[in-house]
Amino acid sequence: MAKETKTNVMRILDKNKIPYQALHYECDKFIDGLHTAELTGAPVEQSFKTLVARGKSGQYYVYVIPIAREVDLKLAAKAAGEKSVEMIHVKEINAITGYIRGGCSPIGMKKQFPTFLDESAQQFETIYISGGKIGVSICLSPNALCQLIRGKFVSICA
Repeated sequence: MAKETKTNVMRILDKNKIPYQALHYECDKFIDGLHTAELTGAPVEQSFKTLVARGKSGQYYVYVIPIAREVDLKLAAKAAGEKSVEMIHVKEINAITGYIRGGCSPIGMKKQFPTFLDESAQQFETIYISGGKIGVSICLSPNALCQLIRGKFVSICA
């Protein structure tokens, strides 16, 4: 059996002794979170996507929300203490986070940005997030994730 290649996300979780399960799926290009959940068998309501926005101040913010929902930009701005926030352009994802579209994880970005998790994550024992590259999802405790990334649980979905 081939040795599993660890992503940076997995190495960070291992280093911090945070239990997780890695789910691998066949995919060579971007697919949305709903299709990823379908491929891995992860429950849609427990699957979360990572979004990055820029505030009026120029500061970047990370939002982790359920894959089937949309971020409410007014709530997102309020959570960040900004007048307004707007989603970054897809072309900017790699330069800002170090990740590519479809493989963006709230763990292990180039820089630790203020991060907000939708409060709905708290109702689950585990949630699924990107493993840091297309083809890998990570299942872990939302509380452990929040603590690791120094995030906050807030209401940020429409």
